[in-house]
Amino acid sequence: MGDRLIITHIPSLVATLLNRERAKGSPLTKEEVETIRDEAPARVLTPEQRAAVDERRGYDDIDPENAWEEWRAARTGLVTDE
Repeated sequence: MGDRLIITHIPSLVATLLNRERAKGSPLTKEEVETIRDEAPARVLTPEQRAAVDERRGYDDIDPENAWEEWRAARTGLVTDE
């Protein structure tokens, strides 16, 4: 016991943000990212459960506490602005 619990978005927050940005057709704003984060489905998992989710996904999701900053970094490798 005593493990800290981790909020885990399912589907991943980065995938949700990517899909929403593609649907919008333009970059998400900070306010949009934060709203999507707040409304996206999530579960509270133990670190072991979270590690298993990340392993199945094949990548680590962005941290919801730093969603805007981490989304901006992640999107550079996922989105090509035209």
